[in-house]
Amino acid sequence: MADLSSMLDKTATDHSEHPAIRQDDLVLTYAQLRESACRVASLLTSLGVTPGDRVGIMLPNVAAFPIAFYGALAAGATVVPMNPMLKNREIAYYLGDSGAKVLLAWHEAAVEAAKGAAGTGTQILEVDQPDMGALLTGITPASATADHAAEDDAVILYTSGTTGKPKGAELTHANLTRNAELAAATMLNAGPGDVTMGCLPLFHVFGLTCSLNATIATGGTLTLLPRFDAGQCLDIIGRDKVTIFEGVPTMYAAMLHHRAHASADTSSLRTCISGGASLPLEILRGFEQTFGCMILEAYGLSETSPLASFNHPDRVRKPGSIGTPLEGTQMRVVDMDGREAPAGDVGEIAIRGHNVMKSYWGKPDATAEAIPDGWFRTGDLARVDDDGYFFIVGRQKDLIIRGGYNVYPREVEEALHEHQAVAEVAVIGIPHVDLGEEIGAAVQLKPGATATPAELRAFARERVAAYKYPRHIWLVRELPKGPTGKILHREVQIPPDLLPLTPVPQGPASPAGTREDGAPAIRSPGSPAT
Repeated sequence: MADLSSMLDKTATDHSEHPAIRQDDLVLTYAQLRESACRVASLLTSLGVTPGDRVGIMLPNVAAFPIAFYGALAAGATVVPMNPMLKNREIAYYLGDSGAKVLLAWHEAAVEAAKGAAGTGTQILEVDQPDMGALLTGITPASATADHAAEDDAVILYTSGTTGKPKGAELTHANLTRNAELAAATMLNAGPGDVTMGCLPLFHVFGLTCSLNATIATGGTLTLLPRFDAGQCLDIIGRDKVTIFEGVPTMYAAMLHHRAHASADTSSLRTCISGGASLPLEILRGFEQTFGCMILEAYGLSETSPLASFNHPDRVRKPGSIGTPLEGTQMRVVDMDGREAPAGDVGEIAIRGHNVMKSYWGKPDATAEAIPDGWFRTGDLARVDDDGYFFIVGRQKDLIIRGGYNVYPREVEEALHEHQAVAEVAVIGIPHVDLGEEIGAAVQLKPGATATPAELRAFARERVAAYKYPRHIWLVRELPKGPTGKILHREVQIPPDLLPLTPVPQGPASPAGTREDGAPAIRSPGSPAT
C-alpha cells in the first residue's frame, strides 16, 4: 500500500467482520472501524478541514484513537498525535507550531486543551465516549477517502527532546506504511489470527506503527489498555489470548515483579518485542523463564518511523543487541567526522533508508544538522560486532565523562540489575569539582526487598572497573518516566547534599601517582583530565 488510508480500506474489504479493535466489552469490526473513520472524515470536512491541514489527536488508548486517526487521514489531513497528559502551555506550542485546525481531545483533558488552544485558532472537539458515538451521531460517512501521494505527510510527531523545544518529525505515508508492513512481516510474523496487546501509547510512534498500523496491515486484532497496569495487562493477555506483546523495559519489569505473575495465563504469547530503551539482561532472562516467551529487542526513533533494526526471529538472537537493520534500511556507526568506525569501536549510529523522516516541520536548519549527508544522526552510541549486530552503549547526551574516562550508563545499570533486590536503576553523571563528573545511581527496589546504598555500591564495585562503579547511590520510590514508560535519565533528581560534589576518597593509589581508577592522583581544578 502507498498510504495508510488505502491500507485500512483494503483490510476492511478483505476482513470486514473480523474484530479490529477491542477495549474490554467494546469490539469494533473492520467494517465498523472504517465506517466510523469515514464519519470522522465528514465531520472534519464540515469544520473546514481540507487535504494537507493538520488535525491534533489528544486521546489515550481508547477505541476513539484509531477511529480519529484513520478518520483524519481519510479527510486528507496530517495527524499531530499528542499526549493527553500535556499541560496548556505545551498544548499551545504543539498547536501553534503545527498550525492544527482542529484538535480532538479526550474529555478528561478538555479543560487543558481549551486553555492551550486559546489564541491559536484551533477548534476543539471533545471526545467523551470510547467509540465517539455521541459525536458522530447523525454524521453521514464520507463516500471515499482522500487521495494521498506516498510522500505526503501522514503524521507530524513531536520528539521529546533533551534540550530546547520539541521538533515535529514529518513522517510520510510511505514512511509509516512501509514500516508497518515490514514490522508485521519480518519482525512479528503477524496475520489475521493474531491479537496484539495495545498498552504502548498510540500517540507515540512505537505504539502507532508496531501496534496499530501493523495490526491493521495484517487484519489482526488490537486489544487496548488505556493506561498501563501490570496486573490488568496480565489479565487481558489471558482473557483475549494475546499472541503479540510489545513494550518497553519497565513494562517487562513490572509484569515480572507483579504478585500475580506466577498465576497469570500467558500461554497464548508467541512473540514479545522490547524497544524504547535497552532491556537489562536480568529482566530479559527472568521474563523469558517465567512466562515462556522469547523477547526480541528492537531499535528505532521517532524520526525513523520508528523501526530501524531488530533481532530477527529466524536468525541468531544476541541478548543485549538491537539486532541487524530492517530490510531496505542501512545502519552504520560513525565517528565525529561522519566516517564509518571500525568494527568494535564505539560511535554514533547513522541511518539511511525508506524509514527516515522527510524533515523537521518548519526547521530546515535542524533538519540539515540531523541529516547532513543523507544519513540521519541518531545521537545513540553503539558498536557493531563482526556479524553486523549492533549493541547500544548509551545516548550521546547521557555519556558520563569521569576524569577523562568515558562511562556508559547502560553497562553500570546492567551490573546493578544483577542484584536480586533491584527493580529499576538509572545511572547518571553528577557534577564534580575535580573529576568533571562522578557516577551516581538512583535505584528502585523490588516490592518487599531490602538493600542499602553501601551494599549496592560494593556489589557494583565487584562487577565493573574501578572508574565506572557509582560512588553515590540513593534509593527512590520510583524513577521518572516518559509516556511510554521509558526511564528519563535527565529528570532523575540528584540529592541536594551531593551538589556540588567534593573529591571522593578513592582508596589506595596504584601505581604511585595514580588512583585505583587509573586517573591522576592529583589534578588542579579545571586542568584537563587524562
